[in-house]
This record gives sequence, C-alpha cells and structure tokens, in this order.
Amino acid sequence: MATMSSNISAASTILLLFLLLLHRGSTLSQDLPGSDVDLLEFPLNLEYLEAEFFAWGALGRGLDALEPNLTAGGPPPLGVQKAKLSPFIRDIIQQFAYQEFGHLRAIKKTVLGFPRPRLDLSVASFAAVMNNAFGKQLDPPFDPYANDINYLIASYAIPYVGLTGYVGAIPKLESPTAKRLVAGLLGVESGQDAVLRALLYERAALPVVPYGYTVAEFTDKISNLRNKLGNQGVKDEGLIVNPVQGPEGKTAGNVLAGDQNSVAFDRTPEEILRIVYGSGEESQPGGFYPNGADGEIAKSYLKF
Repeated sequence: MATMSSNISAASTILLLFLLLLHRGSTLSQDLPGSDVDLLEFPLNLEYLEAEFFAWGALGRGLDALEPNLTAGGPPPLGVQKAKLSPFIRDIIQQFAYQEFGHLRAIKKTVLGFPRPRLDLSVASFAAVMNNAFGKQLDPPFDPYANDINYLIASYAIPYVGLTGYVGAIPKLESPTAKRLVAGLLGVESGQDAVLRALLYERAALPVVPYGYTVAEFTDKISNLRNKLGNQGVKDEGLIVNPVQGPEGKTAGNVLAGDQNSVAFDRTPEEILRIVYGSGEESQPGGFYPNGADGEIAKSYLKF
C-alpha cells in the first residue's frame, strides 16, 4: 500500500510539473503586445548567426555541442569552421560567443521564439558578400577563417547590423519589459561592434593579403554594400571617411559609426533582411539565410 501511495505521489508531482511548464509556455508572452512579441523574436535570426559564427570561430564547436537546448531542433549551420586565430583574438571571440548564448537565452525567456534557422556560414557565403562589395570576383575567394584580419573583417559584417535593428526597434516597443530587454541587448551588441571596429582601426592601413586592398578599404566597401542593399540612405560607415562625415566634421578617423550628431543609426527588419539575404529584397532569401529568416515579421515577406 505504501509503495502504491508513493507511486501515485510521484506521478502527481510529474503531472504538476508538466502542467506548470505547459502553463509557462502558453503564457510566456501573454503580457506583451503582439507587436512587441514579433519585434523581440525577429532578432533571434541574427543572434543565432552570431552565436554560431563566434563559437565555431573560437572553439571549433557550436550550439549543438555547447548549448543544444538553445537550438530548439533547428538544422545545423552550413560550412562553419574553426578559424586560425591568435590567442588574443580567439579569447575575445570566445567571449562574444558566450555573450550570444546569453542573448538567445534572454530572448527565449521572454518570448517563445523559434528554432535556429538554416544558416550558411561557409567560405563561399562570405566570399559572395566580399565579391558583391567590391563589384568583382576576388581571387582567391575571401576566406573568413584564414587568419585574424580576415575573421575580424567577416565579423565586421555581423553585430553592427543587429545593433541598428535594436536601435530601430526601441521606439516601436510598447511594454517596459520589451524595452528593457532590447536596451540591454543593444548595450552588449554595441560593445561588440566597438571592440571589432577598434581592432580593425588599429590595423586600418594593413593590406589584406593577397588582394591589394587595406583593411580600411574592405570596411568601406562592406558599409557601402549594406547601404545599397538596405536602400534607405547612409546608415553605415567604414573606419576611414571623408572628414566632413567624421565626428563633428573634424576627423577622418571613424572608429564608431554614427550620424551627424554621433547618434547610432537605426534599421527596420525589412532593411536588415535585404542586407543579410544579400538580395536587396526582404522577400528574396539567400546569403546567410538560404531558406529565409524565421519569425512572423520575416515570414510575412516570404513568397513560398
């Protein structure tokens, strides 16, 4: 009789835990306006990309090995690999990776989110971005995993896009919970971008072997490409600019990007999709997201 009673008690406990989890999942976003939920879920697309790129680059492993629960069963990324980094750069990128794990967790604690989308982080994917930026085929194809400089240049193309999206989202958010989360995410993403830009600025005059272009020229080409794809004017600037574009119009050095008052630029989800797809169209997947991004906002533009 005692054994039967203990079994019933254990079963009741398991059932209670299941119901609590079910209740949490069904009410996770109930206190947030639907528009806030959509705006909080959209950045997961970029956070997944950053988490995988930084983790693989520094550690040679990604979410599937390190935090599989955060993938929600989404497909593993294509072509990503460990980069040939110096100990100092590897240490920084490893910190970025763990920060991105935290970002994924923070968003998923607030909204249900979605599984990791299919990501293409292959050499070919990054080479296509650089070819598009320079308007010609670089030979050999640009390899983001080859060395410190290449990896930093490839990284230049990631956190900045996300931070402009967070800047653009804040005025549209209604709830204090959503605003606090996005402000916190923006703070760290901005820090990552600042570190990357500072490291690249230190190397601005160095040639990117074997292409005959400097680091600064690469950043300028990438920024110009993102402005073109985003199709909403200048919201991106390289490391060296015409002095009239620099802070207060007084310096060509541009370690941080900002408008005429050094205020961060903003982007809409549509602009971000045009950039990360590499197509200039929010309805045409490609680039880092061969099957398209996920979430209600991104899916609303997909035609298939």
